[in-house]
Amino acid sequence: MRLRRLPTAAVALVAALTLAACGGQREPSGSSSESGGRLTIATGNTTGVYYQLGGALASVISQKMSGYRATASETGASVQNIQGLTSGNYDIAFSLGDSAADAVNGVNSFTSKQDVVALTRLYNNYTQVAVRTSANINSIADLKGKRVSTGSPNSGTEVIARRLLEAAGLDPAKDVTAQRLGLPESVDAMKSGSIDALVWSGGLPTGGITDLTTSMGKGVKLLPIADLLPKMQEKYGSIYSQAPIPAATYKQPADVATIVVPNVLLVRKDMKDELAEQLTKVLYDNMASLVSVNAAAKGITLENADKTDPVPLHPGAKKAIDGLR
Repeated sequence: MRLRRLPTAAVALVAALTLAACGGQREPSGSSSESGGRLTIATGNTTGVYYQLGGALASVISQKMSGYRATASETGASVQNIQGLTSGNYDIAFSLGDSAADAVNGVNSFTSKQDVVALTRLYNNYTQVAVRTSANINSIADLKGKRVSTGSPNSGTEVIARRLLEAAGLDPAKDVTAQRLGLPESVDAMKSGSIDALVWSGGLPTGGITDLTTSMGKGVKLLPIADLLPKMQEKYGSIYSQAPIPAATYKQPADVATIVVPNVLLVRKDMKDELAEQLTKVLYDNMASLVSVNAAAKGITLENADKTDPVPLHPGAKKAIDGLR
């Protein structure tokens, strides 16, 4: 059954309802059907941007692509999403660019090369390190001996958190008391004082971080981490770059220099060209709906759409992007 077309303002509500309704029922059809069927989207934590935009994307697919019904699922994000995509549990997956690069190269979290390709490059994820002001933490090195949420197991946040700690000369397994928590649980733990810091990789603004900074006020601050960029680039390449978190995003006293990494929208290599083309086109034709759900979607542009290296761009997606330009 297809969803009725809704006003743009209602997309956020539809997104949440779509996600809640998907339960755990997955009937992947993306690799084998051109004429219609169910499509499943792997997103992320409930207070993150993947979750919001995944729900909005599911809504526009269901409304605009004849014969298709899309649903989106809460997940642990990047690494878990790729694993679920290649095992056939999902048809479309949000992922950080570094995790996707690991997947196609068969390194780090992946023991073999994964047959995943990109539909498009998305917006940038900002590494957001929030610390309790009373914990006397002014750098990543100061996390030694502290209680730190490094993100959900098998998430892109966990990958970046471990790499940051190592770049600062810390052993993630020994030098911090790591808590592998999702963002909602991390925010609650910061509020209760059971952890000293959290690492989050997400778009701007991320609802969970807005909640944290609003609730705790001056009791929490965002840590500048751009000083670690040279070491990150030396080991992992130009997938990482620097950008500020504007002060106004979370009502901080000043911009916060941080490390960013692009997001990509992934599918399996065997997805039919026609379906990949349709999906890419429907995303760009309905950008207003995505932006209305979260402003991070403003960073999704046709100019950068094919800049997915080292992840190959699906031929169908390339056709759509070339046609839209």
